[in-house]
Parts: sequence; C-alpha cells; structure tokens
Amino acid sequence: MTILELLPAIDVTGGQAVRLSSGSIDEGSWGSPIDVARSFNEAGARWVHLVDLDLAFGRGTNTEVLAEVVAAVRAESARSSAPVRIQVSGGVRNAESLERALSLSPDRVNVTSAALADSSWLESTLARYADSDLLALGLDARYNPERGWVTVARGTDWSGPDLAEALAWLESAGVRRYIVTDVSKDGSLAGPGAELLDEVLAQAACRVVASGGVASLADLEKLRSMVPYGLEGVVLGKALYVGNFSFEQALEAAGSR
Repeated sequence: MTILELLPAIDVTGGQAVRLSSGSIDEGSWGSPIDVARSFNEAGARWVHLVDLDLAFGRGTNTEVLAEVVAAVRAESARSSAPVRIQVSGGVRNAESLERALSLSPDRVNVTSAALADSSWLESTLARYADSDLLALGLDARYNPERGWVTVARGTDWSGPDLAEALAWLESAGVRRYIVTDVSKDGSLAGPGAELLDEVLAQAACRVVASGGVASLADLEKLRSMVPYGLEGVVLGKALYVGNFSFEQALEAAGSR
C-alpha cells in the first residue's frame, strides 16, 4: 500500500503563524504557532514543517518562538506512541543560519535553494552530513518560457541555474532529499505543480517531497499516485488553514490512517 507522508506547515513571522501566497506573506494570521502545532499533533500528524519567514525574507528571526514550538511539540508527542518529528525551514543558506536551525534540535533542516549561490559551502556541508538524513535541499523553481524550469529562492530576488544543471550538480554533491516547490503555485491553491515534480522525479535519484499548491483531496490522491516513482511526501499549508479539508481527511487521502 502506498503512503504519502504529510508535513503540515506552520509559517511564522513576528511570532505569529501566517500564510504565504506565491512566495509573499498574505494578510491572514492564525495567531499562536504553538496552538497550530498542537492542533496538528492532536489530529495525528507525524511531522510538522516549521518555517521562519522573517529569516527567509532577511528581516530578523523567530528562533526563540520556534524553540518554544519545538519544545511544546516534543513534550506533547512524547506521551504518544508515535512522536511528531520537526522539519525546520526558512532562510537556511549559510553556516550561521544552519547553526541557528540546528540549535532547535530538529529532525531535519531544509536548506534553501539560494545556497546554490555558495556552491563551496553547500558542497562541504552536504559532505559533512552525508551519512545522515538531517539535511534536505529546498528546490524552488519557476517556469521561464525561454529557459524552462529555473531555480529561484522564495523571499529573495535570487535566480540560479536551470533545473537540469542544478540537479546534475546537486546529485553529484550528495543531496539525499529535495523539498520541491513551483513558486508560482505556492499558496495559490492552483494545484501541486505536477509538471515540475515530474521533471525532478525523472532526473533525481534521491527522495522527493512536494510543497505548495495543494487545494483538494484530489490533489493529494494525485500526489499519492506518484509515490511509486519516488515522491515521499507533501508539505501542506493554505488548503488546511482555509478549510478546504481537514487534516484527518488528508490522512485518509494519503493512506496514512
């Protein structure tokens, strides 16, 4: 039986849980990220995708708030038979930001695709953690009619190599997992960017997690059909917050209940 792993997202700015739309902060706010994390824990989540938006947008950090969320999740999940794991993301692109993320003692850190701009640091960092599953590489991309899929980084003006070139280098550098986002669909409820996922799955040898754009249970069923081809999971955000479906329903569609 194929199972699609679900990673509900908690995007934090100014200490509050918010949402993104096409890589930019939306006006809506859902208050305490600890309360949001607890709701996912109670609904049966096995992962939480915790994002420091201020660090990603280069305007400060929410490290203390994220530490409180991690502590609360760990304290509550420790009482269950299946502890919730933490994936930290948002602006991790150099030694300083990686150390900040690691100070939270997460189960996984998502390094932004902007780290491709410093290939020597990224290569040495991937080598340092080659024997663990601690690092994932956020692979953000946007379709360019002239160039095809081009790597970008949400929250910045950075634009990098074409997708094929980036994947060839990253595979040789030892990436073990990608978090893949079509930034034009992130937070848009316009579908999960299957075209980009197909490209990555066809070229990548390691595990892949989809991110952004999921609007319906049908989208989750579509992604679940891609599991035999290397898709491991999906980061869920806006569709949950606006009530398109419940997390319990998402678990059913993903085959996780």
